[in-house]
Amino acid sequence: MDAKDCGCPHGDAPLLASLPEALRAEIGKAVDALQPAAVDLLSALVRENSQMGFEQGAQAIMADAFAKLGLAVDTFEIDGDAIAKLPGYSPAIIPYAGRKNVVGVHTPKTRTGKSLILNGHIDVVPSGEEARWTTPPFVPDVRDGRLYGRGAGDMKAGIVAYTMAFKALQDLGYAPAAPVYLQSVVEEECTGNGALACLGRGYRADAAIIPEPFGQTLMTAQIGVMWVEIAVTGLAAHMIDRGKGTSAIDAAMIVAEHMKALEAAWNADPHPAYAEVPHPINFNLGKIDGGEWTSSVPERCVTQWRLSFYPGIATEDARAAIERTVAHAIATDERLAGCAAAIRWTGFQAPGFEQSTEHPMMKLLSAVHHAVSGEPIAEIACTCTTDARFFALYGDTPATCYGPEATAIHTIDESVSLKSLRDVTTVLAMFIAAWCGLERR
Repeated sequence: MDAKDCGCPHGDAPLLASLPEALRAEIGKAVDALQPAAVDLLSALVRENSQMGFEQGAQAIMADAFAKLGLAVDTFEIDGDAIAKLPGYSPAIIPYAGRKNVVGVHTPKTRTGKSLILNGHIDVVPSGEEARWTTPPFVPDVRDGRLYGRGAGDMKAGIVAYTMAFKALQDLGYAPAAPVYLQSVVEEECTGNGALACLGRGYRADAAIIPEPFGQTLMTAQIGVMWVEIAVTGLAAHMIDRGKGTSAIDAAMIVAEHMKALEAAWNADPHPAYAEVPHPINFNLGKIDGGEWTSSVPERCVTQWRLSFYPGIATEDARAAIERTVAHAIATDERLAGCAAAIRWTGFQAPGFEQSTEHPMMKLLSAVHHAVSGEPIAEIACTCTTDARFFALYGDTPATCYGPEATAIHTIDESVSLKSLRDVTTVLAMFIAAWCGLERR
C-alpha cells in the first residue's frame, strides 16, 4: 500500500453542506457515547474464532445486532452452484453448508437520498503459534488505547464501525432517507464468494464502502490476486543412487526462480496507478509440501502461491502468463530435465480495479474525513484485494475502502486503534447522513 495526499480536502461541498454544523457536533457526541458499546461488540466478535468454516458464532452476534437496530435481517447460506455461474467467482475451498451471510436491510419511509452498501467480512485468518501472542489471540485485550486479538483490525472493527454509525443516527432520532444494507459476509480471505453471493441475491446500491483497516485512507485502486498450486514431478531414488534421481523439491525451487523473474518483470513496468508504489506486484510462495521419506529423493513437490497483477488485466490473461512461464521453465531450463509440472487454479481469481476520485462518493468521503480529522485524506493504491471489486466490477456500484488503523493484521498481536475506530464511526455516520439524507424515525 502507498498513501498520498489527495489534494482535495473540501471534497463534495454541496453534499457535506447539507449537514448543519450543529448536527455534525451531535453526531460526534452520539458516537462518543457509543464507544463503550462499540468496544463491547468488538470484544464479543474477537472472542469468536471465525476462521473459514467456523464463522457462524460471530454471524449470530451480527444478526442479533442488526435486529436490535430494527433492520430486516436477511440470513442466507451461500449457494455454491449458483454463484459458480457468476462473473468474479473463485473456486471454493470448502463446502458452504451451514455458512451464512447476514445482511441488515433498512428501508426508508420515503426515499429522498442515495442508497448505500456497508460491507465487511467476518472471517479471519489463522492465528499462528498462540505462544507467541502477548495475550491469547481470541481473548480480546484492551491496553494503551488499542484492542488486541485476531480479527480485531481485519476487519471486525470495521463491521462495528458501520453498525455503531447507524445506531448513532438512530440515537439522535434519525434514519437514513434511502435504502442501506449492512452486510457481514464470509470467506473474504480466500475467495470473496460471500460478497459475490450478496450480488447474486440482488443487492445493489449507489455506492459501497468497506471499512478495511487501511488507516483512514481512501482506496483508489486495488491489485488483482490469484491463488495457484504448482505440482512438480521429479524422479525418486534411494540415496545410494542419488545421481539417478531428480529431487522434485529442488525442481520446485528452480521453477520458483522463474516465477520470481516474471514478478520482477511486472514490477519493472508498473501500472500508472502504482507508479509511486514500491514493488506493487508480489508473488508469495506461501506453502510447500514435498517428499515422503527423509532418505528418499522426493518425486513430487506441491507449492502454493499467492500472485498479484495490475488492474485492467483479465484473470485469464494473468493465468496464461503464469502457465507460459512454468511451461517455458520446464522446456528450457536444463536443471529441470525430466521433470514435469501441473498447474491448478484454486481460491482467489480476483481482478483488480480503479475507482475515480471524481465520483461523488469519493469526494464526499474525502470531505467528511477532513471535517472530522482536520486533515486532508490520503489516497492509497492497494497492493492486496478486497471485496470492493465485486461491487465495482460486477454490481454497477462504485466502491472503495475506508477503515480504521490496525497493526499486525495476518500476524502476531494484531490490534486496532480504538480512537481510530471512533473516528471512522463518526465519518461513516456523517457520510450516511449526507449521502442518504435523513428522515425522522
